[in-house]
Amino acid sequence: MLTAWLLVALGAPAIVEAKTTLKGICRIKGQEENSLQGLGIVVGLKGTGDGANFLPTMRSLAQMMNLMGRPVTLDVAKELKDAKNVALVTVTAIVPAAGARQGDKVDCVVSAIAAKSLAGGRLFITPLMGGRPERLNPRVYAFAEGAIALEDPTVITTGRIHAGCRLEEDFYNVFILDNKITLVLDANHADFEVAQDVAELINSSPLGIQGTGTPLAKAINQVNIEVTIPEQYKQDPVLFVSQVLALPMMEPQTGARVVINERSGSIVISGDVDIGAVVVTHKNVVVETGPSASTQRFKGIETADSPSPKLKALIECLNSIHVQNADIIDIIKGLERNGKLHAQLIIE
Repeated sequence: MLTAWLLVALGAPAIVEAKTTLKGICRIKGQEENSLQGLGIVVGLKGTGDGANFLPTMRSLAQMMNLMGRPVTLDVAKELKDAKNVALVTVTAIVPAAGARQGDKVDCVVSAIAAKSLAGGRLFITPLMGGRPERLNPRVYAFAEGAIALEDPTVITTGRIHAGCRLEEDFYNVFILDNKITLVLDANHADFEVAQDVAELINSSPLGIQGTGTPLAKAINQVNIEVTIPEQYKQDPVLFVSQVLALPMMEPQTGARVVINERSGSIVISGDVDIGAVVVTHKNVVVETGPSASTQRFKGIETADSPSPKLKALIECLNSIHVQNADIIDIIKGLERNGKLHAQLIIE
């Protein structure tokens, strides 16, 4: 069996710092999506429904018929035993983070509970409530109805209705509390150092100058930065928020991460991820990293003066001898288990 021997000790390349704006790494607290949900009836199926033998669907259909003035007077199970073209479904819709007005339409997703397929079905008008519907007096925020389109032909129990949800309420997302706004760093940039850098950026900008000398911005933790609205912007907070979010800054340097998607085989490395000195044997590949690696047994692919080898160099070496992605992923997992991968490993 042919065994490939690799020696990895690649120096760090020159780092080119990129610029971004605050808008690219955070959002304003209060600007969150709202989820609406409900239970509905899909009609028009071609014998793939659950109404013939699923009692919850029969009861829901009977209730709908009562509301439409056609009450079911006999035994429900007996009277609706041939209802094979209807199905009980869950309906969900997402109101955008920016809010919406009464009459706006958004997409909704329809998912079967027990039906075999929703192909060709149409959702009967369904009221949607909030994430925590009240039991005694539920508040209806929207109505959904329309023809169901299957987005994935292999998933026939879930579909989407384009613009099938009509909002019955205004959704205003308040972003000011006690004359302050809160910047929320996104999950990929949440870090104590980044939060402090954002606060200092705001305080050192022209926006941070105010008569009292008190800093406008203060980092509360690694995610939230509170910013006081200056006196001159109290009548126009939108202008202040827009100027804050437009402030330029160098791209934040957060902790190193390695993101692996095992389904697609993709490997994404943030920055120069170091790996410790280690010997890896995997199938017919042997890898030794570090400055003390023996050059008598190993062949160096690319070397330079460096205190520690880089994961990028290791992957390039493995790719150069046509190692499969699945094997490279296994090697990276082994490095992480042995504490030799100096980065956070995220498996998707």
